[in-house]
Amino acid sequence: METTKPESWNTPSQPTQENKKVVAGILGIVLGGFGIHKFILGYTQEGIIQIILTIVTCGAASLIGFIEGIIYLTKSDEEFYQTYQVGKKGWF
Repeated sequence: METTKPESWNTPSQPTQENKKVVAGILGIVLGGFGIHKFILGYTQEGIIQIILTIVTCGAASLIGFIEGIIYLTKSDEEFYQTYQVGKKGWF
């Protein structure tokens, strides 16, 4: 006798969202000075500003990326998605 799964098991209850929280958070911590976490989230202008700040301050501005990476990783998945991917909050 073959058992079948109910149809509801095959479909997610809500549409999946492309959440870049972990990637952006880790890149912010590791490569924050290069603004790569900004580019991952689609913030080209902010990424370029981050690179320029890092060059002008001889690397001191990479602390901004480090802090942002930690902030990204401490937010819940939904809060991160709503704040940075839907709301397009560019800094902190």
